[in-house]
Amino acid sequence: MISAKNCDAPPEKSINDLLPDLPHGPLSEYRRKTSFNWKDMVIFLDDDDIVAFKKKIFSTLENDPLFHRQPGQDLSLEKYRELTFLRCKKIFEYDFLTFEETMEKPQKLLVLINSLGMYDWSLAAKFFLNTQVFAGAVGNGGSERHQNFLNQTRNMEMSHGSNTKAIRTVAHFDASTKEFILNSPDFEAAKFWVGNMGKTATHAVVYAQLYTSDGQCHGLHSFVVQIRDPKTLLPMPGVMVGDIGKKLGQNGIDNGFAMFYNVRIPQENLLNSTGDISPSGKYTSRYKDPKQRLGASLGTLSSGRVSIIGMTVVNLKLVVSIAIRFSATRRQFGPTEKEEIPVLEYQLQQWRLIPYLAAAYALDYFSKSFFMNLIELQIGILMKDRSPRQAELGKEIHALSCAGKPLASWTAQHGAQECREACGGHGFLAINRLGDIRNDNDPNCTYEGDNNVLLQQTSNYLLGLFHSIREDNIPCESPLGSTHFLNDFKTILSHKFTARTARECLDCTVPLAAYKWLVCYLLRESNQKLQQERQKATNDFDARNNSQVYYCRSLALAFIEHTILQRYYDYTHDTSTPASLQPVLRKLCTLYGLWSLSKHMAVLYQGGYFTGELPGKIIQDAVLELCAELKDDAVSLVDAIAPPDFILNSPIAKADGELYKNLWSAVLQGEKVLERPSWWAEFCTKKPLIAKL
Repeated sequence: MISAKNCDAPPEKSINDLLPDLPHGPLSEYRRKTSFNWKDMVIFLDDDDIVAFKKKIFSTLENDPLFHRQPGQDLSLEKYRELTFLRCKKIFEYDFLTFEETMEKPQKLLVLINSLGMYDWSLAAKFFLNTQVFAGAVGNGGSERHQNFLNQTRNMEMSHGSNTKAIRTVAHFDASTKEFILNSPDFEAAKFWVGNMGKTATHAVVYAQLYTSDGQCHGLHSFVVQIRDPKTLLPMPGVMVGDIGKKLGQNGIDNGFAMFYNVRIPQENLLNSTGDISPSGKYTSRYKDPKQRLGASLGTLSSGRVSIIGMTVVNLKLVVSIAIRFSATRRQFGPTEKEEIPVLEYQLQQWRLIPYLAAAYALDYFSKSFFMNLIELQIGILMKDRSPRQAELGKEIHALSCAGKPLASWTAQHGAQECREACGGHGFLAINRLGDIRNDNDPNCTYEGDNNVLLQQTSNYLLGLFHSIREDNIPCESPLGSTHFLNDFKTILSHKFTARTARECLDCTVPLAAYKWLVCYLLRESNQKLQQERQKATNDFDARNNSQVYYCRSLALAFIEHTILQRYYDYTHDTSTPASLQPVLRKLCTLYGLWSLSKHMAVLYQGGYFTGELPGKIIQDAVLELCAELKDDAVSLVDAIAPPDFILNSPIAKADGELYKNLWSAVLQGEKVLERPSWWAEFCTKKPLIAKL
């Protein structure tokens, strides 16, 4: 876990160079009332080196005409994809991050992808698929003989696709020609949804079952396959490749399909880190167990869920920034007929938006710290660490990512919709971007594993630990510490909720203690439910399937919420956290904890942790009180996480707060807004329809 860092602020001049003062305007009223300096918060959340890196990316895009966007412009699918390709190519030319810089400060890679995502997720996804997914699969799965593919990738000479699911594709080795012959048995085995494959990929990393000349299958392996001619972009012989069509979001990236009919590729195109073919056609592998070999083959893409957590946090930051700035400047009604107040002053608006602001802060820290945990795991893999700790670290990261991705993507999904509605009609206007962000976030709930299905991986991990604790008396010693509290399982289950006032609930230890009880209770109940189903069911599959709703699924969600809250609590309560920031950060921590906990109210009563009407009432009162206390800080909290106006690209959320001036300007810049329709003559030559009342 990343600990709270010592925030030794750089000289004042340096801070102001990195972070110029925000413009004066309608938002200044809230900025004057804030309890902290927003620039100090920025430097605390991201050190000055990261802040300077972000500024470089943002200013470069703003100063390049290729990245300028016309308000209200409705691009065709073809034009949008062309622009995304050209912009991605330009990102390669800018070379924001060298290999050496990535090795020295790996979090910069996450910053680069997320910064591009703030501008447009289609661009970020196209860049990420090319530089990380394809290059990562080739680099980790291949050897020195595949260096040429990596060089072409870095020069944007090839795009790519990858897919691990269609394992019925087969690759037969022909010893006479030293080639593999790829075949797709039927349409159900087609590669589908592959990023960059629809229109532009020239090469793909394809997973297929490897067969040697003697007819023996050696399991799933990966191959680099040329699918189009780089000079013409026409399909290679035997390859059927195409575009799957328009999606609900992220349409700048072309997702595609491919099938293979006797496609021959050189023997050297086998990515051979897990297994290889000798010149005589003999198969060799350093993995004796096929399951280990399969895990190693798929491990190159295991970071996807961790990356998606960061993507969804970016989306949550964007929608919250738009909605809160709008709410601080949109005035409606008031205590007198002559006085209108900002809608952010209304308790209902605070209750709708500020918890999502707290979630953005808590999830942001989890995303950053979890990414560094993944880096630790990957370093161990590169160093060929075979220790028990390395194995346990892999299991724990798998369990946390399988719950973290669902929680983060659902939080962003629900937050985007709430923010859209909280901005009223202006939130429905496309130029204000809330709809696009919501739609671009939606696939995060599906790819790299359907959210509800993924949660089963986390609950299986916890149930396995529960058996060890209860049956074998083996204590939990998870490398990241996410399960250590389970060692006090029996003691925790004996606890009850003791707070008597809302004021007592403003201490984050209250929701933390409740979460520990909640996870232990759901773990016990899920285990009991699973054992009951095993007695009734004819197989283990049905038993597990019938134990998900209200049990294992809830367990996984409560566990990841506790993990995120515990990490954020440790971060915000670290002694190195600047004293000027501690009060607001701790309020955010408590609000996130209570707001998340309130969704489990029924189970807390059902299990007996809550008794009587008081606990439910004071939790609700505490949430409202924290929203009210954070209301005056909300704009500055947004200022610390929002990108520049050019990147945010929402007229109702510019930093100057000139809501109507900016909105009118954007509307009037739209295409043909003052022109009559092209079909005006048809209207004028027809008799108008008069409704009969």
